[in-house]
Amino acid sequence: MHLIVGLGNPGAQYAGHRHNIGFLAVDEIARRHGFAPFRNKFSAQISEGMVGTGKVLLAKPQTFMNRSGDCVGQIANFYKLSPADISVIHDELDLAPGKVRIKTGGGNGGHNGLKSIESHIGKEFVRVRLGIGHPGHKDRVHGHVLSDFHKADAEWLEPLLDALADNAGLLVAGDAAGLMNKLAGSSPAPARARDNPDPAPAPKSENKGKSHIRQARQSTPQTPVPQTGPMAAMLRKLLGDKR
Repeated sequence: MHLIVGLGNPGAQYAGHRHNIGFLAVDEIARRHGFAPFRNKFSAQISEGMVGTGKVLLAKPQTFMNRSGDCVGQIANFYKLSPADISVIHDELDLAPGKVRIKTGGGNGGHNGLKSIESHIGKEFVRVRLGIGHPGHKDRVHGHVLSDFHKADAEWLEPLLDALADNAGLLVAGDAAGLMNKLAGSSPAPARARDNPDPAPAPKSENKGKSHIRQARQSTPQTPVPQTGPMAAMLRKLLGDKR
């Protein structure tokens, strides 16, 4: 059996948050592969089914993010799973929206869900990192992860979740490289700033509302109009001597 854990926070008020992208991914895997309805067990919502020829248990911890390991530890102990049998899907601030990285072990990057899981089963589980972008400043991180995806995010989020569900068999088979190849380019990068989905507002200026071209023209020194010579005569003719 392979355990796929999607990280997030329980409750309708968190359902659309960036921090809950793991829940969204697991829900799509369950839908795509015809899993049984989720039920409550092991401090989680769990569902069993098949992905290809492999038996899979899906889990969405209901303990809130910073205690995700409580659920994962219970399931691992009950089914006698090793860390290599467990894949965890989670949000990643340090990846641009729609980008994916998959690796076994490594650091947790300050992610509370990963920290909790590491404390229960060690570090050598598979991490499926789904990029949500960084807000640009550490003081804005909390609000960024705990806020809803924008409507415009659907252009990369939906294709990414579709591709991940379609190719979940590669995750179960331990083919991380193959899965990343399938996911690469599965969703277009968002049209707005790639790594800063919620950019800080631009500083106000006295040129607000003026085009860049007009601003450039106003900031460029004007060439003096000649007062004598052939050019001056031509200008007087063209302008009707209205200077």
